[in-house]
Amino acid sequence: MGAVAANQGKLATRTAVIADRNEAAMVTRGSEEAMQGAIAMYEEIVAQGGWTKLPNAKLDRGAKSKAVVKLRERLVREGYLDLDNLGVATPDAFDDDLARALKSFQYNHGIYTSGKVDSRTYAALNMPAEHRLFQLQDNLPRVRAYGEGLGSRNILVNIPSVQLETVEDGIVFARHNVVCGKLERPTPTLASKVSDVTFNPYWNAPASIVARDILPKFLEDPGYLDQMRIRVFDGVGGPEIDPRTVDWYSAAPDRYHFRQEPGEHNSLATVKVNFANKFMVYMHDTPHRELFAINARYESSGCVRVDQVRMFVDWILAGQDGFDEAQFEMITASEETFPMPVRSIVDVRFMYLTAWATEDGRVNFRPDVYKLDGKEFVFGQPEPVAEM
Repeated sequence: MGAVAANQGKLATRTAVIADRNEAAMVTRGSEEAMQGAIAMYEEIVAQGGWTKLPNAKLDRGAKSKAVVKLRERLVREGYLDLDNLGVATPDAFDDDLARALKSFQYNHGIYTSGKVDSRTYAALNMPAEHRLFQLQDNLPRVRAYGEGLGSRNILVNIPSVQLETVEDGIVFARHNVVCGKLERPTPTLASKVSDVTFNPYWNAPASIVARDILPKFLEDPGYLDQMRIRVFDGVGGPEIDPRTVDWYSAAPDRYHFRQEPGEHNSLATVKVNFANKFMVYMHDTPHRELFAINARYESSGCVRVDQVRMFVDWILAGQDGFDEAQFEMITASEETFPMPVRSIVDVRFMYLTAWATEDGRVNFRPDVYKLDGKEFVFGQPEPVAEM
């Protein structure tokens, strides 16, 4: 693990195309072996007493104090710096080597790679070694299950890291920020294959969203449905109705079909990526792209919104007859719904990994946002959790 720092780069706040870096994906054929190696390493760290809690000090390049010595010792303990780094001439000085090691630590914990000890970095540094070992052990069955049957081209969505990787032969082609389900409407975990990409999709609002979100807004503002181009039908495939003729205080919302037309207000925006699953979830674009710039991207009702969706769709359909990159703008500008079957095999995994190790030597940790660690959770629909 001493060489781990050499493998890291700046954690992008937007999509980063990283194929030229030859970075291993979150889950590959070698992930289980990598996890076993990481577990053995952290078992040794725990057996030796773990690491000492750092003093609460905001540290940056140029700082010189005993707290810097403690930080240096802490990063050596977990392998981000070599042992001989403790013997530098001025161990109490925050130098470039220490900054690079700290950036590597931040990268592996999903923290902006500032090279500074901010509040998030401080909290991650002080997480006990015993808890990190527990996370690795708890996530080993997940890594094993998510990797089973994984083909050469795959899409990996990790909910705790709110990121998606497009992967070719175990190497990351691109990494995208995503928005996942709210704590009270969590995103499920699953294994599937992409079936089609639908341009300019209709949005068929689930009854739960109709009841929780759409109807309250309509009852407050009778023009809301027209403004959002939402039409209401008496059941799926039934006749269209005037929503103002229904007593929504007594009517059952699941009797009616609320459908939003394609266009700029559509909740799915330009495109939807479908795959068979019992949870009725999918990946899609969004008109609210500002959400991709925040850290805690848990704002959806269970589906996954993908940043830089054009790049994502171009990768899915790459090499397929009947599609080239120039067509994306032309198709979406038409506002006509256009489904395109995906002929190649692209595996999909929605995963819940709070710890994972990669073949290129990185050990990664993320917060347990849905409170699932220790519950033997692998696949399925998580129970709603209270707001943190």
